[in-house]
Amino acid sequence: MTQLVAGVDSSTQSCKVAIRDAATGAVVREGRAAHPDGTSVDPRHWWDALGTAVADAGGLTDVGAVAIAGQQHGMVALDADGHVVRDALLWNDVRSADAAAQMVEEIGREAWVARTGLVPVASFTGTKLRWLRDAEPDNTGRVAAVALPHDWLSWRLRGYGPADESPLGPDLDALATDASDASGTAYWDPVRREYDPELFELALGRPMRVAGSEPTADTVVVPRVVAHDEAMGTLDVDVALPNGAVAPAGLVVAAGLGDNAGAALGLGLAPGDIAVSLGTSGTVFGVTATEVLDPSGTVAGFADGTGSRLPIVTTLNAARVLEVIGGLLGVDHDALGELALQAPAGADGLVLVPYFVGERTPNRPDATASLLGMTPGTTDRPHLARAAVEGMLCALADGLAAVEGTGVTVSRLLLIGGAARNEAVRTVAAQVFGRDVLIPEPGEYVASGAARQAAWALTGALPSWDIATTTVPADPHPEVLEQYRAAAR
Repeated sequence: MTQLVAGVDSSTQSCKVAIRDAATGAVVREGRAAHPDGTSVDPRHWWDALGTAVADAGGLTDVGAVAIAGQQHGMVALDADGHVVRDALLWNDVRSADAAAQMVEEIGREAWVARTGLVPVASFTGTKLRWLRDAEPDNTGRVAAVALPHDWLSWRLRGYGPADESPLGPDLDALATDASDASGTAYWDPVRREYDPELFELALGRPMRVAGSEPTADTVVVPRVVAHDEAMGTLDVDVALPNGAVAPAGLVVAAGLGDNAGAALGLGLAPGDIAVSLGTSGTVFGVTATEVLDPSGTVAGFADGTGSRLPIVTTLNAARVLEVIGGLLGVDHDALGELALQAPAGADGLVLVPYFVGERTPNRPDATASLLGMTPGTTDRPHLARAAVEGMLCALADGLAAVEGTGVTVSRLLLIGGAARNEAVRTVAAQVFGRDVLIPEPGEYVASGAARQAAWALTGALPSWDIATTTVPADPHPEVLEQYRAAAR
């Protein structure tokens, strides 16, 4: 008998649900719903989108297990009644940049790396808690628990929430997360695999306690960390989702994971594999069994979804670059790619440094984009399109170099995300990275990884799902990256 599992990708832009055969990974049906724009969002929109996406995917009544992979770092603050205290600050909200700098100064970069595997920047949850402490003290006093987007959605899916909205009510001790998402908070140690209470209190100014532990006065609950191959729980009651969908009693809810760990699991990454993901933002990540320490803070040493480490570099500007320049030129991604291929490698010296919304790597939250090398011969549509594609990829090539600089070996390079389907992006990637680039078949790999984890929790074994890839041969053009680095200093 076929067993079905569901994987959810609750990203910045949308919620996607993929229902798959647990044994083969074959997609049975899919659904999706949009999220609102912005870097500060009421989490209710994610809950509504989950219900719509589940309904669009044909429901969960025949599904044995589900896991949610979510955008990392978002700050979801709850009061004692399970209500959201204020709109969640998302990973790409940079208002906590000053708070991050203060926190680094207080204990030093080396201490942060040793205790958390990262150096705080505006993206991480802990810096957002410090911002909340300083900017909104009244709200800080109301906070009874702090969760991440995937934690909160899994909690709601399991039947918890405000008393008038959920069958099981506001049980904050039912909050749970996984190691991959906890490792992006800046108050969790991926080596000891436990929270660092001192760093949490340094951020929010109030002590923490882990969900399920003995209650103490004036503490703030953080989710307990569930093992990657275990479940948060099994539904004892039917849970009504928005828009008519239902999560049925008996449904297993797996640990879930952060979106990048989900993509790594969906791709089946092994040590030596590195993925470059081109969404609105960009990431370079891989899997390694060894500890990752980067005192510069460029590479974060997160946990993955299997018990290993997930070294990762993140940029704020990836496919966003193509959208901005495509909008300027009045073309879509495909036409932008066609224009880019009409100009030579290096765009005859035209360089776009694409910090349109500031940047996380390098840590320049207040930066803006720059266009250099404009001459009568380079100031035309093909050259600008080429500079956009090259600027996006060069920023990620620097990320790849940083990952290699931590001692991680790169045997295979995979290019994923919506922009990876563009022929110009693939061609330029083989030139900028100077190595073979593998293109997996199109798919929702974050949702796939969540579904694979759900199958693990349901059956007790991590399934192996085949993925077809095509190879774009290496075509090194080192001058492209060299001129980009000179311009981006």
